[in-house]
Amino acid sequence: MNKVLNNYIIKNYLKIVFNATLIFTCMVILLNLFQEIEFFKDLNVSFETPLILTLMFVPNIVIKMFPFIIFLSTMYYLVNINNNKELITFKIFGYSNIKLITILSITTFLIGLAILLTINPITSSMVKYYEQVKSKYSEDVDHLVSINKNGVWIKEKSEDEIKMIYAKKLQGEFLYNLSIYYFNKDNQNLTRIEAEKGDISKNNWILQKVKIHDSKKKDVITHEKLDFYSIFNLTKIKSAYKNLDTISFLNLLRNQEKILSDGYSEEMIKEKLNSHFTLPVFLVLMVFLASIFGLETKNKVNNTYYIFVSIIACVLVYYFKDLSIALGQTNKISIILSVWMPLIAVTLFCSIGLLRLYEK
Repeated sequence: MNKVLNNYIIKNYLKIVFNATLIFTCMVILLNLFQEIEFFKDLNVSFETPLILTLMFVPNIVIKMFPFIIFLSTMYYLVNINNNKELITFKIFGYSNIKLITILSITTFLIGLAILLTINPITSSMVKYYEQVKSKYSEDVDHLVSINKNGVWIKEKSEDEIKMIYAKKLQGEFLYNLSIYYFNKDNQNLTRIEAEKGDISKNNWILQKVKIHDSKKKDVITHEKLDFYSIFNLTKIKSAYKNLDTISFLNLLRNQEKILSDGYSEEMIKEKLNSHFTLPVFLVLMVFLASIFGLETKNKVNNTYYIFVSIIACVLVYYFKDLSIALGQTNKISIILSVWMPLIAVTLFCSIGLLRLYEK
């Protein structure tokens, strides 16, 4: 009997997860398709191109949203069985709250492993194809960023001049040993700016210990600090950098040395790897979080209250996760801790809620 009930619970739960995933996928396809059409509106391409690129890119977005999908699916399932009295039937057959949560958690954990080991390699290839095709049509070639083992290279082009920026390394919010070259339309060097380091957290960079070399006057002007405006800031430089979504979890795990030699940052690799490791755990925690609220509902009034509070809690988790990652990227805390800290916080919160459910 237990095997039959287990299969019944898992089957109905997976059906809800599948339907929720399908709904989210359709929504993301529509939203992303509009963005791709906007990008290609002035280019001579058929509708097929933005559609194919959307289909290539969307699965990767859906995977990133999957903890939220699991949370909503679990909430829906638990509220549903609570309202239609199935939960009472389960308890008659010896299924406590904790046993039910355990079944859903194990199922979700296995889904997380399946995503990492089977789906992630496919979506990584799809994202790689997306970027390769998109780069062919990109009109942003006047503004380029390259980060490799030789340093950081940035090109900015305006109507009157070209700025070439080189820095020996990027660490935290700073570029070190900066050289900025101004060229006119005829590629004649006008000015060279050298700085010991520059704070690039905002578009208005703050350069320190600056020397300005004027090629016409042939003199040098020094400044302790100097403001320098760029269209790039730390966030944009990192987003313009190589996308680790194009590398699968297994490839990242097995070929770290090669990926490092290709110019990827060690900190970025650590962040991405740990983000992959946390996925199955994060999915299980979303089941715990949904269970705390979903199993407390008693009537329609309570349903509305608990669903509202639970969604707010889930949104707060996501904001906290983004904040933690930002702290890690700016070296305020370790990058590994920044990935795991939200999960530790959610675990502590869930442990209190699960103790209450254990008593019921």
